Amino acid sequence: MILSILLLSFGLCAFMTLAWVFQRRAGNAGWVDVFWTAGLGVAGVAVALLPFSGSPDARQILVACLIAIWALRLGLHLFVRVSHSAEDVRYANFRKVWGANYQSRMFWFLQIQAAAAIILAISVLLAAHNPAPMLRAADWAGAVILAVAIIGEGIGDDQLRRFKSIPANKGRVCDVGLWSWSRHPNYFFEWLGWVAYPVMAIDLSGQYPWGWIALSAPVFMYWLLAHVSGVPPLEEMMLKSRGDAYRAYQATTSAFFPWPPRRPVSQSAVS
Repeated sequence: MILSILLLSFGLCAFMTLAWVFQRRAGNAGWVDVFWTAGLGVAGVAVALLPFSGSPDARQILVACLIAIWALRLGLHLFVRVSHSAEDVRYANFRKVWGANYQSRMFWFLQIQAAAAIILAISVLLAAHNPAPMLRAADWAGAVILAVAIIGEGIGDDQLRRFKSIPANKGRVCDVGLWSWSRHPNYFFEWLGWVAYPVMAIDLSGQYPWGWIALSAPVFMYWLLAHVSGVPPLEEMMLKSRGDAYRAYQATTSAFFPWPPRRPVSQSAVS
């Protein structure tokens, strides 16, 4: 298993180096998100199917399918968005703040992203290689959790896309559907998907203590999305561009976990 993790680490670091080269030539750093998703998807499938002893069993195949479906859904969504939109505001802000050091700092930023992918892929590996001889209720529960996460994230993305497509909503804050319960439902459902792997990895009987390490995926993803590279920079950008409208939205709507709004929300936008 240690050798597998070392090979995984080398492969993801190399792949994110390729992402750095591509975004530099394309002039759009948004492509690194597509690379990261694809790299983690391929790595996850590889470590899930890795035959530590014999052919892959039913649990390994199930986990490989789950991570592949996640990567395809998110990767295609990001591919379409990056192909038809200007550079993501996060990366555009990095260009301004980092100035002449942008590309060198971006290189190391992407290596940090590779390290993040390694942590997540290890949880996939631990779930796939739980030694329980048959699929358990916990395995199917993990599959249901990931399905809910993928569907929820897809619904949130579609609601935001349709909101933005209405000319009258230009410059307004989306507060419809899932966005009336959470300011970042896409981040919440992305986090929820990573809860699936510790559910599948943990064995309460104590026969597989390694499974508890899989909790690192949702813990790390929550910290990353809620406190580092997800919510904070996006909220800062929204406050600059939407001002008081976004402050009103913050006052009534949960930041991360979906929760009923603290007042009746309009069906169009915060004004």
